[in-house]
Amino acid sequence: MIYLKTMKRLFIIIILMISHAYAFGYDFGKIDSLIENSISKRYFPGAQLIIGTSGNIIYEKYYGRFTYEQDSRAVDSYSIYDLASVTKAVATTSAIMKLYDENRIKLDDRVSDFIPEFASNDKGNITILNLLLHNSGLKAWIPFYKTCTCKDDVLKAICGLPLEYKTGSAYLYSDINFILLGIISERITGASLADFCRDSIFNPLGMEETGFTPPERLKEFTAPTEYDSNWRHRQLCGEVHDEAAALIGGVSGNAGLFSRARDLYTFVRMLANGGKYYNPYTRGLREERMFTETTVNLFLKKYEALDYPNTRALGWDTKQPPIGSYRSQCGELISENCFGHTGYTGTSIWCDKEKDIIIIFLTNRVYPSRNNDGIKEVRPELHNLTIQTLTNK
Repeated sequence: MIYLKTMKRLFIIIILMISHAYAFGYDFGKIDSLIENSISKRYFPGAQLIIGTSGNIIYEKYYGRFTYEQDSRAVDSYSIYDLASVTKAVATTSAIMKLYDENRIKLDDRVSDFIPEFASNDKGNITILNLLLHNSGLKAWIPFYKTCTCKDDVLKAICGLPLEYKTGSAYLYSDINFILLGIISERITGASLADFCRDSIFNPLGMEETGFTPPERLKEFTAPTEYDSNWRHRQLCGEVHDEAAALIGGVSGNAGLFSRARDLYTFVRMLANGGKYYNPYTRGLREERMFTETTVNLFLKKYEALDYPNTRALGWDTKQPPIGSYRSQCGELISENCFGHTGYTGTSIWCDKEKDIIIIFLTNRVYPSRNNDGIKEVRPELHNLTIQTLTNK
């Protein structure tokens, strides 16, 4: 065990040395200024940033503190953030990809094949694909915490829902879709979503600080989110911000995952390499495979066989056109061949496959309150500046 930990530390040191050497010649000053100015405007108290490629980290920096108080803990490489909806991509979609790879699930399988009680109110034809594409016909969101007390209550409420629109006819981003995907994963595997993701995805990749419901020993390293004045009436830190996920026990397909930038870079790099990764626990840098390349390509490509304009991949997002004054959160300069996801708490991961650029940006913008959306302007600028910096050296 000591040998394995030593080898892992050595591996990380080597990667960081390569990264700093690779970064020589790039000027990240504008990016630093953008983030530091955003902290001064109280858009978020601190941030983790990693910029890299499918091969190496190019730039890694940590900004600010956990809160706006001067004696608050400084953000560093060990800081952990509540990922919110980034959970949908990193945990839940990955679980479905794994089951798909192993021929334990098909995209045209019906939700009711796994949750028979779901078929009521014309929902019997909703498939796994509909859930992944957010075109199921289900509502976007329900304040379950007002009427439910546990996971069984939440599932019962979902099963009783009528359709909001015809299945497959339109896109409506919905937490309910991914709550269902998490439950389906659990029913197929017989394990909690947290345990299945830990054993099948996070541990093999060496993502040791990534998981649901952080243990007590990690809470001092976890950035606080909101003071919940509506329901829990306390400062949240180390427990999921999302109310539905909290009701479900902190392990849900829509939210609940906690992680740090280094772990997420490792994860996205694996996808950028078609599912391949280097095992951090072996004596040599042995290449292994998390997913087949066919599955990775299927899930990360914008799905086009639809009767409406679509920017979604399977469980992931791709480049969106601006909607009124609302800019695409991946910026305007990222290529069409990209994938990523954002989280309500102020987190995001994006990968431009054409330009081979990975950007991991984590904040706790909901501290002390969610009534602050400055990050919506920061994210597009951050991604634009990163692409300008790396492509116009």
